[in-house]
Amino acid sequence: MATAAANSASEPEAEPKAGPKAVGEEDEVKAARTRRKVLSRAVAAATYKTMGPGWDQQEEGVSESDGDEYAMASSAESSPGEYEWEYDEEEEKNQLEIERLEEQLSINVYDYNCHVDLIRLLRLEGELTKVRMARQKMSEIFPLTEELWLEWLHDEISMAQDGLDREHVYDLFEKAVKDYICPNIWLEYGQYSVGGIGQKGGLEKVRSVFERALSSVGLHMTKGLALWEAYREFESAIVEAARLEKVHSLFRRQLAIPLYDMEATFAEYEEWSEDSIPDSVIQNYNKALQQLEKYKPYEEALLQAEAPRLAEYQAYIDFEMKIGDPARIQLIFERALVENCLVPDLWIRYSQYLDRQLKVKDLVLSVHNRAIRNCPWTVALWSRYLLAMERHGVDHQVISVTFEKALNAGFIQATDYVEIWQAYLDYLRRRVDFKQDSSKELEELRAAFARALEYLKQEVEERFNESGDPSCVIMQNWARIEARLCNNMQKARELWDSIMTRGNAKYANMWLEYYNLERAHGDTQHCRKALHRAVQCTSDYPEHVCEVLLTMERTEGSLEDWDIAVQKTETRLARVNEQRLKAAEKEAALVQQEEEKAEQRKRARAEKKALKKKKKTRGPDKRGADEDDEKEWGDDEEEQPSKRRRVENSIPAAGETQNMESAAGPAGKCAVVDVEPPSKQKEKAASLKRDMPKVLHDSSKDSITVFVSNLPYSMQEPDAKLKPLFEACGEVVQIRPIFSNRGDFRGYCYVEFKEEKSALQALEMDRKSVEGRPMFVSPCVDKSKNPDFKVFRYSTSLEKHKLFISGLPFSCTKEELEEICKVHGTVKDLRLVTNRAGKPKGLAYVEYENESQASQAVMKMDGMTIKENVIKVAISNPPQRKVPEKPEARKASGGPMPSPQTYGARGKGRTQLALLPRALQRPSAAAPQAENGPAPAPAVATPPATEAPKMSNADFAKLFLRK
Repeated sequence: MATAAANSASEPEAEPKAGPKAVGEEDEVKAARTRRKVLSRAVAAATYKTMGPGWDQQEEGVSESDGDEYAMASSAESSPGEYEWEYDEEEEKNQLEIERLEEQLSINVYDYNCHVDLIRLLRLEGELTKVRMARQKMSEIFPLTEELWLEWLHDEISMAQDGLDREHVYDLFEKAVKDYICPNIWLEYGQYSVGGIGQKGGLEKVRSVFERALSSVGLHMTKGLALWEAYREFESAIVEAARLEKVHSLFRRQLAIPLYDMEATFAEYEEWSEDSIPDSVIQNYNKALQQLEKYKPYEEALLQAEAPRLAEYQAYIDFEMKIGDPARIQLIFERALVENCLVPDLWIRYSQYLDRQLKVKDLVLSVHNRAIRNCPWTVALWSRYLLAMERHGVDHQVISVTFEKALNAGFIQATDYVEIWQAYLDYLRRRVDFKQDSSKELEELRAAFARALEYLKQEVEERFNESGDPSCVIMQNWARIEARLCNNMQKARELWDSIMTRGNAKYANMWLEYYNLERAHGDTQHCRKALHRAVQCTSDYPEHVCEVLLTMERTEGSLEDWDIAVQKTETRLARVNEQRLKAAEKEAALVQQEEEKAEQRKRARAEKKALKKKKKTRGPDKRGADEDDEKEWGDDEEEQPSKRRRVENSIPAAGETQNMESAAGPAGKCAVVDVEPPSKQKEKAASLKRDMPKVLHDSSKDSITVFVSNLPYSMQEPDAKLKPLFEACGEVVQIRPIFSNRGDFRGYCYVEFKEEKSALQALEMDRKSVEGRPMFVSPCVDKSKNPDFKVFRYSTSLEKHKLFISGLPFSCTKEELEEICKVHGTVKDLRLVTNRAGKPKGLAYVEYENESQASQAVMKMDGMTIKENVIKVAISNPPQRKVPEKPEARKASGGPMPSPQTYGARGKGRTQLALLPRALQRPSAAAPQAENGPAPAPAVATPPATEAPKMSNADFAKLFLRK
């Protein structure tokens, strides 16, 4: 029919004979494809009908679109419209995305988000067979959430037709209730089983499902009520003589459990029952009401908090643990895990409780299995699972398969692989009967040790650039087993030789470990040989090794052995002391060299300062150039609250300027002597500056004040521009920008709030961009009273859910990088590292939702090319900062003290330049008032030889006459 329609439509156009047939076939394929798509959407709409009351409107919309699409399909042969092309483009786009997701899963099957996206697209396209297979594969690797299970179950229920399909749905329900304890899934299970009551054994099946549901979630205080009511309604609908007693039993069982809305259940029981309620039931009901009052604070805390509510669940678990009811403890753990399934510590605590208290095999192993499926990157869960399987006598083959799965779980640290290998090797060692000279288990143990060493050397070292076992702990354990349990010292010595050749020969503790093994299971000759080698090789604690050798020869050795030992130890210790002395001299020479360089820089600055003073006395026309030159030194210095202690916004008055021959300015310059007046522009700036009121900093208001720095020097009216920005945090009392004596803004200010909480909220604006520069916001702290105070916003320890990316192109934006990163998981935060000017440094930190997503992103993104730049990606683990040694510590240890100007607050710089502002290096006539605290101690005066001589006007005139 479609072909005929296509032929009739093509006749007026006088197409060739072969043309209409080809066009007709193509249109028929498109029409069939459209009908299949409409059918799949209709099935999906029918499926979603059970998901909630909000689906009625959607269903109506789908029905209307169905009619349009069917009409379009019927007329597609004659007049393909815009809808058909839209669907074709959408379908083609979805198919390409499906192929991409399938390829990505073939590379990394543990990509959770990729599984979810693939299922969604396949379901949208109506690929029922493929979506079923995709769900099956995902359920084998990960436990599915309640939403994913309900979606799957509703799809299968809508397609079930005969008894075999019903059995398949039953199997899915059984898998669903094992992943998590979800009341909604149990309720769906019970209601679906009611539909099969007409089959053989249907009644027993329904009752079995409801009884299991009550034992699993019947104690749930907020959601258990629905299951009890559903079970009672089912029993009430059955026409049997014994149904009354069954309903009575259900009422009595329910009233003995603390549940929400118990009063209504009791009233319903009174109304339903023809006889009076027994006293025992009333007593149990009153007791349950009392228990309900104890549980209500914890339940209300859960209702008021937002997901995942981990802290509230932890408090609830602690309360249940004190009461000690195993059923309720198990239930609260399961409730917490539904929302916090990716928290390894919660799984560890739950499995530990089951291992030590309940010790039920099926329950314990089920929880351990679910734990590793939820958090496969956590090695502690795998180790505990192996122990639990061994404890409950699981077959060796099953344990070995589980261990192989652990190796493929994708741990994020090299040490994790060492830990899982140790757990497995310990298990294999406990299987061996060492009373036999040789056995299959012993050979398997030795083969496992050899494989572990090879695995760490190749697989782990290739991935992490380290084996994770620098001390060769696995090899040491192997040597102990060979020596103590197998009496094979020859093999143990070979292993220890390998250990020493891997960079451990310089450590005294390694040699002493080997020596103790020889003492316990070897002979004196090998002990002596080991200690002699240790004396020659040890570099960390050679005195200890020498002492052990001399002690052994004193108790067991001959005179010749004693003489040899004394000679070797004395020679070795003399060489060690000589090396240490040379190292100390070299260090002292370096310190002296740094002091000399600092002294040279100090003299050079003093000479330059004197030269500038001489130039200033030659005329006012030279002053502008000198000030510009001075500004080059101080312009880029970030001003901290304690670096320049003086009166804020202070400048000498007009009369004072004329009376003072010299006065220290904010950059250490001397004021102009009474000569020619400055330019009109500078007079105007100075007059504006003099008009500003002098405001002394009040240290008592530090708690409501924040210090803002790294602002642009070109900012006009900074107080007016910054006030709207900070008013979002609270009422701003005052903004005090700091200006130089020339009226130039110095790039920092103080912001005073009315309330302390506003100041704390303002700290969150740190690094906010203001006119293209990151604004630094820090607490207002007097560093003279708190010298160790430091503000650093970000963590400096290992963060397994955060990535550090280097090698990024400077043109890469935050949005571009986020698009790349969010493919591998949910990006919670992304920060591009910039310098003080706001320019990118090619570095970034990316925070994911959990450790699993971060580990997957590392494997996928490391070595990726972005705009011709190859980036490096690793788990965020910043190196520890070296804390500079304080002068007091050097003085106490007797070592030479470097000049205070040699090192700055951040230690010795690479350029060896003194970055201390000149205002703090030069003496001033009077100690300036502090901006944020008390005035600093007076500086050491500059030698008189470098002082510029004071000149009168007559002397100044003679200089010009000489020329």
